[in-house]
Amino acid sequence: MFSVLSNRPYRHLFFAQVIALFGTGLMTVALALLAYDLAGGNAGVVLGTALTIKMVVYVTLSPVAAGFAARFPRRGFLVFLDLVRAGTALALPFVDAVWQIYVLIAILQSASAAFTPTFQATIPDILTDEDDYTNALSLSRMAYDFENLLSPIAAALLVSLIGFHWLFAGTAAGFLLSAVLVITAAVPASQAISNTAPLERIKRGLAIYLKTPRLKGLLALNLTVAAAGSMVIVNSVVVVKAQLGLSDAHLALSMAAYGGGSMLAALVMPKVLKQLPERSVMISAAAALPLALFVFAILTVSLPESAIWPALLVIWVWMGACMSGVLVPTGRLLRNSAHSEDRPQVFAAQFALSHACWLVAYPLAGWLGSTMPLSQTVLVLGAISVPGVLVAVRLWPRKDPSFLVHDHPDLPPDHPHLQEIDDKRHGHDFVIDSLHPNWPDRHH
Repeated sequence: MFSVLSNRPYRHLFFAQVIALFGTGLMTVALALLAYDLAGGNAGVVLGTALTIKMVVYVTLSPVAAGFAARFPRRGFLVFLDLVRAGTALALPFVDAVWQIYVLIAILQSASAAFTPTFQATIPDILTDEDDYTNALSLSRMAYDFENLLSPIAAALLVSLIGFHWLFAGTAAGFLLSAVLVITAAVPASQAISNTAPLERIKRGLAIYLKTPRLKGLLALNLTVAAAGSMVIVNSVVVVKAQLGLSDAHLALSMAAYGGGSMLAALVMPKVLKQLPERSVMISAAAALPLALFVFAILTVSLPESAIWPALLVIWVWMGACMSGVLVPTGRLLRNSAHSEDRPQVFAAQFALSHACWLVAYPLAGWLGSTMPLSQTVLVLGAISVPGVLVAVRLWPRKDPSFLVHDHPDLPPDHPHLQEIDDKRHGHDFVIDSLHPNWPDRHH
């Protein structure tokens, strides 16, 4: 897996991602402490509002940013966004009112909503070999998990030594180092057609996503991932501290179990995807998520309270592994479902639509966790995650070849696309584009 780091441009971009993620992790802790400093007992409301702003910005802005990004050199655009994020992080320690937090978070997350899909769409242009790209996806998943594990630990140590305001400086330093690494990487230029209006590019990205059967299946799986994942992310603190009465260390260990399961699955995913198609891996992993929640719900009412904690650790490892089973292959689906010039818009569509699912799941999980017993909360979130799997099975054909035979009744016989064939029916690797506005009927 790590052999892909021998590719210099990718290596620089990967470490840019790792450093920026680490800085973001420091900011998450610092923001919580800043909210408490300004709002006291209402810090939870402040943080909840900030997270909602983040999700709304991600959902609404990422397709728009991708539509306009093609007007700028890709490397310069990424560096500019890193600088915006660094400047915003440096401004956060100086706020003296809650509304200023909201404004700065909106600016910072707007830059991230533009940066992340553009960054993701750049990698397949650098790593054209499918195995290399799969390894890169696994490394990216591991980077997110390492950030979840290590950033809170580092933040706790730094807060005790220098105070939480300096964590924002660490965040800014991470974004600045990311910008330096992007500058030193040979980033391929975007192949998007520069004379296409941004609005048309936005519409094309969403059309490609919503007309491609495997991506419609992916959208359904996004709902399953969000419904199940929100149980871990939102309600772990409720289960561990409020219901089981355990310590902060136990909470950290539960999140480490979740991240550890994800990392273990990410390590083996390149080998798994050599043996099995993406559909089998992703749908099986997604189906195991509600199963894990149902098992946990049964255990919470059948085990003594002292045994629920070790059961939670096992279930959280299980769910972390299943999350990687869905998320790691996602980039391959997006890469194989669009031409290079359309990938930024398709990645942005996935970014927005997946975060829309989280925007619904986060508050729902929080409300359920505060109003229902543990077993009922787990059962409801498990039940909500089931339809996504069933819809994905329905929308994503079991046989999903890249090469499809189709016809072009609307094209003249001398059209360049029909060269070297005897009639208007032919076959090739199929994606939605201007010549192929609709997916062929699966029965043809």
